[in-house]
Amino acid sequence: MNHSDKAYELFMRGYNCSQSVFAAFCDITGMDTDTALKISSSFGGGIGRLREVCGAMSGMLMAAGLLYGYTTPADYDVKSNHYRLVQELAYRFKEGAGSMICRELLGLDGASNPESPVRTEEFYATRPCGKVIRLGAQVLDDYIKEHPYDR
Repeated sequence: MNHSDKAYELFMRGYNCSQSVFAAFCDITGMDTDTALKISSSFGGGIGRLREVCGAMSGMLMAAGLLYGYTTPADYDVKSNHYRLVQELAYRFKEGAGSMICRELLGLDGASNPESPVRTEEFYATRPCGKVIRLGAQVLDDYIKEHPYDR
């Protein structure tokens, strides 16, 4: 199963957008799935249903950090190169989705209440999230093909 399909499958099981994309990459990040799901759980709904940065994009960038991130805080060249990678991925995501902001993707004006809705067929049918989750995973997969990471 490719990462786009895995991310979509996780979303359809009830995980949020961020969890779905981030956990889909556990096979190559080396992180165990439970830890990945916990770390990314706060970023669904555009960060806790605040409808800010899309959770699928957040999950994509967290996975990119595990694969390409840095650990040397005073190496400004390494840090700058990583931020270039982040911006490239974010712009590719925005180009494909039309926005990187959750509320814009959903056509909302602002934050939602914190109560997570029950996942029904109508829920899935009325949201672009499935498509956006697939996009986030595909953007990262495309980048990985172009820029293999060291493991």
